[in-house]
Amino acid sequence: MKRNRIKRTIILFYYIVTAAGILFFHTGCAIDDTIQPVQPFMAATAVEKEPVPDIDSVSLQDNKAIYLSDNHGSVITMYLTVRRGNPADSTDYSWEEVNRYSVTDYIEMGVERYGVEAILQVGDDNGPVPGELGYNEIIPNAVVNIRGATSSSHVQKSYKISLMENSEPWRGQKTIALNKHVYDNVRFRNKLSYDYIKQIPDMIGLRTQFVHLYVKDETNKVKNTKFVDYGLFTQVELPNKTYLKKHGLDSNGQLYKATFFEFGCYESNLWLKTDPAYDEVLFNKILETKGNEDHTKLLEMLDAVNDYGISIESTFEKYFDADNYFTWLAFNILTGNVDTQSQNYYLYSPTNGNKWYFISWDNDTAWMRCEDSKITVDTGFETGIMNYWGSILHKRVLALPKYRELLNEKILRLREFITVEKTRAMIDTYKPVVLQYSFRMPDSMHIKVNEKQFIDICNEIPYEAERNYSLYLDSLEKPMPFYLNPPEVIDGTKLRFSWEAAYDLDAESITYTFELCRDYLFEVPIQIVSDLEVPVMETDILPPGQYFYRVTAKNSSGYSQTAFDYYVNVKHVKHYGTKCFYVFEDGKAVVRKEVK
Repeated sequence: MKRNRIKRTIILFYYIVTAAGILFFHTGCAIDDTIQPVQPFMAATAVEKEPVPDIDSVSLQDNKAIYLSDNHGSVITMYLTVRRGNPADSTDYSWEEVNRYSVTDYIEMGVERYGVEAILQVGDDNGPVPGELGYNEIIPNAVVNIRGATSSSHVQKSYKISLMENSEPWRGQKTIALNKHVYDNVRFRNKLSYDYIKQIPDMIGLRTQFVHLYVKDETNKVKNTKFVDYGLFTQVELPNKTYLKKHGLDSNGQLYKATFFEFGCYESNLWLKTDPAYDEVLFNKILETKGNEDHTKLLEMLDAVNDYGISIESTFEKYFDADNYFTWLAFNILTGNVDTQSQNYYLYSPTNGNKWYFISWDNDTAWMRCEDSKITVDTGFETGIMNYWGSILHKRVLALPKYRELLNEKILRLREFITVEKTRAMIDTYKPVVLQYSFRMPDSMHIKVNEKQFIDICNEIPYEAERNYSLYLDSLEKPMPFYLNPPEVIDGTKLRFSWEAAYDLDAESITYTFELCRDYLFEVPIQIVSDLEVPVMETDILPPGQYFYRVTAKNSSGYSQTAFDYYVNVKHVKHYGTKCFYVFEDGKAVVRKEVK
């Protein structure tokens, strides 16, 4: 056995040697031509790579793809069947009760807004359409409340429709806002703004859609079996976590809606949610939380903005994006959207970033100059950069020439984009819709213009941007507006009037004219003093009664400015630069507070 193993080993070795020889014989002649010497190890070839950006250096970008299917002049028909819900959800109310009260009423009553359950269906003029939301639905898929602030006191309401958890979203939205725009005589100004915004870089838009609404009321014992025409609405996206995700933003980021916010510290209102002093009601009076509830970053930013020991350049660079900030500001200035000093905007910040971005909201005062000029003589401070001088952030930023230059560059760029021709073409797509619905019942009962006036306004709106640009240029020449202080009684014999010193962008010298009168038109003045160089004036104590005082600042170039304060008369007309006060029998002087 051992020999056999040896024999097999010899034979195997023979075959191995023979095979190696044959291989060498057949390849040896080609060794020099085909076999390359072994190369030493070499690293991979280096390629050029974009540097990884810091999150705060990335420009704000909207997801423009979500607008691709938008049709500016289209109308969606919605059918809303309202029913009583249950007391635990505050939906066990009648439709009449839901529509009876304004937001102010609810605040005074100290209760949540009444609601009803509803079946929301989307269709056309003939009824719900197969494949659309709510078709063949027999179980409520939504809850309905009124929405809006001052507009909620109007007979015609705006509505918030909250789709239930088990319902499919509509266009990716679980909350649908239907706005009536009762103070807009053309009913499309908000939509015009958003249809522009979605085309502008460095701004975040909201999708809008004309909606024709029908409501069937089944909340009463005698149920209505027919749908009632509620006229024309505009649906607008509500900024929330879902909205952030749809627009390519951080759905876990901070998102606040400005209620009355001028970038102060608001130490009585704004606290961390974990702080014992936190009160949601007080917090919401300044800002409403719509995203991440950790307010640490917000409070840090406000501390920096209000710290005059820190240069505004370093604060602005750290916490704000120049392209977004100045584009937002330029757009509001050119469209005349004046009610944006302390409200009608959102602030957004991604979770891991420091920067805050402005998102436009509720452009209901935009494109209004052509109508406002017919009912008020003076536009007061609500033009150009003067309109924003009451905000701590805007005041500190716009006081610097280099930042005003950045704003001017954005305004000039937007002027090239927001043209008379483009605005007119967009309005031409809206006009047929508004004419079809707003001049028939129920809307014709409440719209404040006739068809001819409507057409006249439509013809004027395309020129709004150029009018506002001219007013912006004027605002750069004038002293900035200031605040009047309440009069003080001194030793029971004197009244001291004082006011903030006005600021001039070109550092020109400023003098003041003080006027005291019994009437807000200042036709029969009690006292006029001109060329005051300090912001204070004293008079003898006045007899009991109602009085008005105003101060006009004038720079050395001759441009004048009034104060932020204003008096609203019984016809709801603002008289700018005027403070109303009363003197009582006991000698006290008390100012009248105006509602903003």
